[in-house]
Amino acid sequence: MPKVYKTLTESDVDHFVEKGHIVLKDCFSRELAAEWREFAFKRLGYEPDDPTTWEEPRIHLPSMNRVPIREIAPRAWDAICDLLGGEDRLANTEPSWGDGFIINFALRADEEWESPEKLRWGWHKDGDFFRHFLDSPEQGLLTIVVWSDILPKSGGTFVACDSVKQVAKHLYANPQGLLPGEGFGQLVSECKDFVEITGNAGDVVLLHPFILHSASQNPSRRARFITNPPVALKEPMNFNRDNPDDFSPVEMAVLHGLGKDRLDFKPTAPRERLVPERVKRQKKILEEQKKRLAMG
Repeated sequence: MPKVYKTLTESDVDHFVEKGHIVLKDCFSRELAAEWREFAFKRLGYEPDDPTTWEEPRIHLPSMNRVPIREIAPRAWDAICDLLGGEDRLANTEPSWGDGFIINFALRADEEWESPEKLRWGWHKDGDFFRHFLDSPEQGLLTIVVWSDILPKSGGTFVACDSVKQVAKHLYANPQGLLPGEGFGQLVSECKDFVEITGNAGDVVLLHPFILHSASQNPSRRARFITNPPVALKEPMNFNRDNPDDFSPVEMAVLHGLGKDRLDFKPTAPRERLVPERVKRQKKILEEQKKRLAMG
């Protein structure tokens, strides 16, 4: 009997297992996206219609506003639960999205365009705040929440669709765990299936936590707004469940990449949380922006 999912189809799940991501269209309101983009420009002191005021080519803002996912994007919430094996497996029963935008104003706009197949800089696996194991719960799922319309060659994230297998093999071979960036980016040389994430404000892309991805150039000089909050698991992934029907699609993709039906994985070193430099930078940015807004 086929599994029953809240919103995803079997075809959606098959695509996720094979390609490491799925795209959900029109998940939240364009009005909210426009409101939060306008506020972001105020926070930065930039004029939305005057690119000469955009001082940084790319910037990662801290969040000032947050809303529960299930409240503003119920279909995306249901899909997240489908991919993680149910709401009861999530670390936080009320995950939220914020306005901690990654804004690509004009990254490397004056350089010759590089397609994802040719790009060799910037590829990475997310997770700068923990030691990575095959079953790490800190990032059960990655998301790209699209807050502005993204046309081709306009700063959309590049994704290596066949990288889950490569990352899974790398982590399986290192049960002691790996620090962020330790050997992950180089794995892109073994990948051949790439996409450029485009879409409209309101779209949501759900990605396997092992997916390799990269920022891209933005020669269009249209400001591209996304956020990429992870969803954490309550417990580490389990690749040895008694009933194979209980494997989540995220776990299924790892087993598929390793060519195994099940796996009794155990880390050989303690789990470790890290404090990335990003946190310190964003704290400073937040303080500066609060002062700017207070001054009117």
